[in-house]
Amino acid sequence: MASNSGNNTSGKTGGGKQSTPSAEQVVATFQRMRQEQRSMASKAAEFDMEINEHSLVIDTLKEVDPSRKCFRLVGGVLVERTVKEVLPALENNKEQILKIVESLNTQMQTKGRELTEYRERYNIRLVGEDDKQGKADASQAKESEGGGSKGGAGVLVS
Repeated sequence: MASNSGNNTSGKTGGGKQSTPSAEQVVATFQRMRQEQRSMASKAAEFDMEINEHSLVIDTLKEVDPSRKCFRLVGGVLVERTVKEVLPALENNKEQILKIVESLNTQMQTKGRELTEYRERYNIRLVGEDDKQGKADASQAKESEGGGSKGGAGVLVS
């Protein structure tokens, strides 16, 4: 038992040294996480525009006679329907898109927290973030050049 726990501890210590990512890996992972968050934000903005379009069409159709003929694009095919058939479908689509946007916003907040934790864990500073912190990081970098590297600590990302 004692020898097993000794092996586990040495395995963790050795694995910890091996699993410490290089500065390049830290930057690459951070950039990937930022890109994922940006793509989520882009998708949310796209869905917001769709919600606005749906709202505009719904408001317009509410003022029209329900038996009036209208056309709707379904799967790339223009289909003739009546307003009373199309209006509920549009309202349903709008609700579904709203749910998707809420889900995306939740995912973006989670991704933001992950990014913040990752930045704090590896001491990542963005270019132009804070001049005082940038100067402090530069002096730390000069000190660490002579004394060896700290792994992924103090990474500067543009």
